[in-house]
Formats: sequence, C-alpha cells, structure tokens
Amino acid sequence: MKLKQLMIQGITTGLLCSALTMPVYSHGIKAEKGNAKLAAFDIVKAEIESSDNWLTFKMKVSKKAGKSTPTPTGKLEGSNVFSYVWPTKLDSSIVGFEKEQGILAMAITSHPDFDDTPLFDENADGDLGNDGTVWHSHWVVLVPDNACGEGALKVKDIPKGANPKLPLTWPGLPILIDSPGYSPIINKKHVSVRVPFKNASELKGVAFDGVTSGLRVNESAHAPLLCVVDVFDVASGDLSLPGKIK
Repeated sequence: MKLKQLMIQGITTGLLCSALTMPVYSHGIKAEKGNAKLAAFDIVKAEIESSDNWLTFKMKVSKKAGKSTPTPTGKLEGSNVFSYVWPTKLDSSIVGFEKEQGILAMAITSHPDFDDTPLFDENADGDLGNDGTVWHSHWVVLVPDNACGEGALKVKDIPKGANPKLPLTWPGLPILIDSPGYSPIINKKHVSVRVPFKNASELKGVAFDGVTSGLRVNESAHAPLLCVVDVFDVASGDLSLPGKIK
C-alpha cells in the first residue's frame, strides 16, 4: 500500500481507534514483528524522546539494523535510497523551512550513488563528496504526487525560480531537504539519532510514526526528483501517527 493511501486511511479512521487497536508502547509504537522481508527494515518499536535540549529518535528492528544498503547503479539518475524515517506532525518551520509545507520527517538514509551532505565527511577520508553510503541524517518534507505512482509520496520539489525559506544546512538540491549533520547511532537492532532543539521539552505529545522505505531518484533527474517507491514497514500499520513524543 502506498504511503498516501496509508495516510488517508490513518487520518480518517486510525486516529479515532488507534488507542484501542494500535500497539502503543509508553507513548512510542510497538510494531508487529515480521511485516518486512528484510529483518533490517522490520520495525519492532519506534519512539521519540524529549529532554530540555534534545529530541532522540529511536527505532528498533528485528535484527541487522543498517546492514542492508542499496546496490550501486553508477549514476545519480534512477539510483536508490534506503531509509529509516519518523514522519511527524511537527511543523516544517521548526527546522527552517516555510510553514505548513507537508509532512516533516526525520530520516536516516544510505545511497551509494550520490552524496547530499556537502558540509560533512562521514567516512573521514578527507573527501566531502564520496560518502553517501554511510548512514546519515536528513530532515525532509513529504507530499503526495501521483507522478511518483498512484498514491505515492515524494520529497517536495522546489520549482525553478522559486526562492523559499530553507535551513542553513540545505545541501543545494531542488527539494525540501536539510543535511544537518546529526550522526546516527546504529547498533545491532537499534537506530537512533539525537537532534538539538531549544524547546524540546515543549514538543512532548506531538504525534509521529515510524517507517522504513526505499526512495528513487527520477531517471531524468527532474521534478519529481525523489520519490518514495517502496514501503518496507510502517510501525503503526496504517500511518495514523499514534505515537507521541514523550
């Protein structure tokens, strides 16, 4: 099922019954095991924890977190991205985009055919442009676009000539993506990343979900540039965002 279809289903029905039907774990989401073909993307639990100055995004999978990465294609066009994603109801403006741009999500991604973190050297080899395979963090804004497939989502494109408000660490791609350089921790069954927020404790109760997915760069490298093409697993089962930041 496509992410947009899951979102529609979740908004219309899931929010009304999630407390009764969705497995929620201490304001996080305890997911049904065995829903993904690859154990590395089979979500067991998704959480977001707040402190005074941090949000910590956490995901537990069946096993081998981060062990599966896309097969290189040798070019940007048509290349693949694997991701661990936390879609949220945080407003896009909270990280430096314009207000109400779509679904703001924290994503941990790997993609061997391109590098979209030009400020950071994740593999510490002195080259800033060759480490897309290394798992790294992004803020992305997701919106529906049938050009990606019926009911599919994409990372929102920036139209040619537009000059929207963008985070200071925007990597220069014509999409609403940020490359803030927060280092994920991946260990055995666990994926996590700590994100600084001045008002993190005020974000308690904001809704979220957990998703593992595959994205693909357009064969023509034009809009839509980056489409969600595979949904490996959804923590809630229907993208109803039953989790709450705790």
